[in-house]
Amino acid sequence: MSDSLERLYQAVLAARDLDPAISRTARLFQRGPAKMAKKLAEEAIEVVIDAVNGDTDAVVRESADLLYNLTVLWAAAGVTPEDVWSEMRRRELMLGIAEKLPKSAAKPPKAIPDKAVKALPKAAAPSAVRRRIVALEGRSVRKRH
Repeated sequence: MSDSLERLYQAVLAARDLDPAISRTARLFQRGPAKMAKKLAEEAIEVVIDAVNGDTDAVVRESADLLYNLTVLWAAAGVTPEDVWSEMRRRELMLGIAEKLPKSAAKPPKAIPDKAVKALPKAAAPSAVRRRIVALEGRSVRKRH
């Protein structure tokens, strides 16, 4: 399978500089990463809908479209199939082939009541109570009402 994906990736790279009037791949590159991402999302949704509806043939067709659009986005982002396979091997070593890495390494500790904080040694108090706050670039924070 990885040979087929590698061939697809190489074909995408070869087509990205063709005339956008005749090449879908070149047209996607011309339109930019946002359009590429939108096409990828559309194909993913189509795969999901067909799978839920039990239409196996459509799942196969839409999965091919999904892989094509994923490969185009990879090429635009400078990601190679080998980069992805390396990540899969890394995860397999950590968790097994079918497991996904957890979103966070460990659950944060529960809040410690003020009385317990005062009883802690001064060196332990800040790390036991406060977690570092990290601003995520490009994300907006919504107010809770």
